[in-house]
Amino acid sequence: MKTLAGVFLLLSMGFGFAQGHDHKSTRALSFPDVPGYVTLKTDLHQHTVFSDGEVWPTIRVQEALRDNLDVISLTEHLEYQPFKDDIPHPDRNRVFELALQEAKDHDLMVINGTEITRGNPIGHCNAIFIDDANKLMQQDSILQFAEAKKQDAFVFWNHPNAEWLSPTGNPIWTNFQEERLKKGELHGIEVINAGYFDEASLALALKYNLTIMGTSDVHGLVAWDYIEKGNSRPVTLVFAKEKTEASLKEALFAGRTVAVFNELLVGKEDVLVPLLEASLHIEKASYLESTTILEIQLRNSCSSRLLFENATDFEFYGIPPLLEIEAGETKVLQIKTLETLNRLDLKLKAIACYTAPKTQPIAHWEILIH
Repeated sequence: MKTLAGVFLLLSMGFGFAQGHDHKSTRALSFPDVPGYVTLKTDLHQHTVFSDGEVWPTIRVQEALRDNLDVISLTEHLEYQPFKDDIPHPDRNRVFELALQEAKDHDLMVINGTEITRGNPIGHCNAIFIDDANKLMQQDSILQFAEAKKQDAFVFWNHPNAEWLSPTGNPIWTNFQEERLKKGELHGIEVINAGYFDEASLALALKYNLTIMGTSDVHGLVAWDYIEKGNSRPVTLVFAKEKTEASLKEALFAGRTVAVFNELLVGKEDVLVPLLEASLHIEKASYLESTTILEIQLRNSCSSRLLFENATDFEFYGIPPLLEIEAGETKVLQIKTLETLNRLDLKLKAIACYTAPKTQPIAHWEILIH
């Protein structure tokens, strides 16, 4: 699905990076760990010239390092190969091998994956953690999904709301998806693809207990498609027990994810709220002298701008009931408590976050006042 999001400059990508070069840049994504889990930043839907993308696989690795990702998967179309006459590749695992070689000296996981690319009712689906993409090259789509299950793949439905698949812009859930779900051959769904958010896809994720996914689906350079236009690439945050492929896989199957695009965060409440609470740090809190106005110093430790509405029992002092705090910013918030308190339950509604269609979570911070 083509993106409307944006990009940096080609020269800043540096095509000729040596393996030992520090690839990180000011666009690096950062999110805190949450209690009990490591937060892994992933982009599990990307393309190269090995299907209909516009870059060599090594560039995808270099981009991921610049963005401070932990995991990528290059998911080339099985059925759509517009460059096959110019770049013949009978082994459909070759893109994975090239990316894996490029990443070998870096702290970046590369997961073998591919994209089943069909029309309705099948649509497009990514299968990741596969052993051999060649075995999914089958005419019968039912056999493709069966083979993916045989390889213990995690399969998710890509951009199901795309207008060229659904003229209404809503996903079309058919007997085909129902059967894949029953057979354990469908596990997730993109609610954010290339900067597009779809509430109907989120509703399906919740109805059928599908893992919530966000991906760049990048075809050109991440710089041109995202950074230059003032955006970060969309990603899926995966909350894993440790930074290993096995833990990543377990977390995806368990549905511990949050889809992210800029300040938009989408996930189930039990994972999204802990992420918000870990991202906003209370650095200090005290009363202004001879007043009952509480002054709180807050710091945003993640790379997304956070937008909140006051849900506390007390009014903000001097500002509307809205709080905007940029990535990495420290901000002072003043609250009229009317009497001197020893502690305060700060409650903020995250207005750019969704746990269900039109449903925004409320996060809590227990503040001890000195």
